[in-house]
Amino acid sequence: MPYIAIKAYPKDDETKKALAEKICRAVVETVGCPEKAVSVSFEEFAPEEWEEKVRKPFMEPLMDKMLIVSGEKKY
Repeated sequence: MPYIAIKAYPKDDETKKALAEKICRAVVETVGCPEKAVSVSFEEFAPEEWEEKVRKPFMEPLMDKMLIVSGEKKY
């Protein structure tokens, strides 16, 4: 706990590592769990694949659980 899965357009390894480290720090600070409890994965999709491989199967079914969608806060 917790496990954060990131689906995004392709990024270089340095960018992915920097993002994962910042997310890990934010989770540790906010949730209060130990760093060893945090897992972050990064899965890449080409822009032309986004709608069919990410938005429809992963985002649309969970819209009621999403807190931010396309930059818009839902809380």
